[in-house]
Amino acid sequence: MRRRRRLTPEAYIDGVLQGNRVTLARAITVIESDLPSDGELAAEILQGIIGESGDSLRVGITGVPGVGKSTFIDVLGMHILRDRGEKVAVLSVDPSSPVSGGSILGDKTRMERLSVEEHAFIRPSPSRGHLGGVARRTRETILLCEAAGYRNILVETVGVGQSETAVRSMTDFFLLLMLAGAGDELQGIKRGILEMLDAMAINKADGDNLRAAQRARVEYAGALHLFPPSPDGWVPRVVTCSAQAGEGIGEIWEMVIQHHEKMRASGWFLRRRRQQALAWMRELVLAGLEQEFYGNPAVRARLPELEAAVRNAHATSFTAARELLSLFRNHAPMYAGDASPAHSPSRPPGPDISFLTKE
Repeated sequence: MRRRRRLTPEAYIDGVLQGNRVTLARAITVIESDLPSDGELAAEILQGIIGESGDSLRVGITGVPGVGKSTFIDVLGMHILRDRGEKVAVLSVDPSSPVSGGSILGDKTRMERLSVEEHAFIRPSPSRGHLGGVARRTRETILLCEAAGYRNILVETVGVGQSETAVRSMTDFFLLLMLAGAGDELQGIKRGILEMLDAMAINKADGDNLRAAQRARVEYAGALHLFPPSPDGWVPRVVTCSAQAGEGIGEIWEMVIQHHEKMRASGWFLRRRRQQALAWMRELVLAGLEQEFYGNPAVRARLPELEAAVRNAHATSFTAARELLSLFRNHAPMYAGDASPAHSPSRPPGPDISFLTKE
């Protein structure tokens, strides 16, 4: 399949800032691309829209399998559109196959009402094995959606797991959806997630399940009180709702708004955003270093032999890793703009990561 022709950076930037959904989708495709030729284009697009991003309410939504995340988001999104008259963007992530790398990307079809709304933008992306339950470029996609005028960003994650907490590093409010009557659900949730959530919603609280949902709310609220108080002063809440019946959804969004206003008033909103930006930068640096490491000719030439040696117990992992790192240091290119030799003792050798910056 031939790659669709790329636009100029200015065309992407103008289209995104004008709120053109087609151009926004194409810009996200560039951001998500693994092609080296798209790297510079992506950097130019992000630099061109950065001044118009940041002004949104970012909500991360996660939950156990079968909890009804897509239905919940569909109903919540319609509430934001119809009852509040605001635009909403949904960034949903589908797990990728570890064999083929493919993804079903069915979230858009499950959000039947929201997917046909003019002021809603739904972008399903494959996780591609990326840790954290989110796609590799979810953070950049958030910036693009904000620049396109979406002031409410909902990030639906793959599901609750050991690495699911990455969603907290890119959102303002973290909501965990749970079910009642499914056994010891709380025991299966990692402590780290419980310590970071801002609210828990017991979904499917309707019909014969209503009483069980109310009991679960009391139990979960009691469990959350065992954790130390959050430094931002917000006390996590546990509520019940029914996405299917449309009950409790508006109240949940009001809670999100209350949290947003409290964080802004106390200064924690800006503080958290700054912390997230720094964490994002460090993650990009690590990703760049990893790319440079495995792309290093000396490392690439020696890696298969050392992997075979470790696999056959002829070398330890520690020894092999030290040799690879030594090869990388001795054959790494100079720092960008550094006139000294690559092996200068006055400055440690390192990879050229200038592709992460733009003048």
